[in-house]
Amino acid sequence: MTAAPCLSVVIPAFDEARRLPPYLHEVVGFLESRGEPWEVIVVDDGSTDGTAAVVREVAEHQPGVRLLPFGRNRGKGAAVRAGMLAARGAFRLFTDADGATPIAELKRLEAALGPGTDVVIGSRALPVPAVAVRARRQRVVVGRVFNWLVARLGVRGIADSQCGFKLFTGAAAERLFETLETSGFAFDVELLLRAQKAGYHVVEVGVNWADQERSRVGVLTTGPGMLLESARARWRVRRK
Repeated sequence: MTAAPCLSVVIPAFDEARRLPPYLHEVVGFLESRGEPWEVIVVDDGSTDGTAAVVREVAEHQPGVRLLPFGRNRGKGAAVRAGMLAARGAFRLFTDADGATPIAELKRLEAALGPGTDVVIGSRALPVPAVAVRARRQRVVVGRVFNWLVARLGVRGIADSQCGFKLFTGAAAERLFETLETSGFAFDVELLLRAQKAGYHVVEVGVNWADQERSRVGVLTTGPGMLLESARARWRVRRK
């Protein structure tokens, strides 16, 4: 019987046949170097560009990689939720398919784990020596405004709710993602609201991050919808 993985890495992917392969190989190489059981779950969120084929090709040579396909596009939140609940690791990380955050940054998150800490999130907003964040000015400004609004909705003490690099203990992941309802890009807001309501100590850690081409998050295309999703998430969490 295959040993349960120490770490599960979940990667949501929608039409990422071009950007995913180099990052997936980076993730696998990093995990292999650690000498511990691991798994990578790529959730194909209804892609039409061959993303699934790319993952299957890697999985043929790497048994630790598996594909979780959706028949249609259901949203990033739904994809991350499915992957985290399908994972078996004692610790579970989700990371974006574009490789904006190098997988080696996991070490920074792991260093923050300790007694009483079950959730550690990457941040692009904390001023940390030796950490570089390369982002378009417009994205930085919009991110600050969005996080200010998120704080008004009740996410306390978090500078960057939206960085797609978050680590959980297995128990915390199962509890939080089981009840997660937001299927779109604002799922992080509901996730953090639920974590704080449940009494989890959430630690935020600065990570290296670089803006990638073809970002799916835009001010006009996704911004209004994310704010609406965030408001609905606050209502759902408060009423339960």
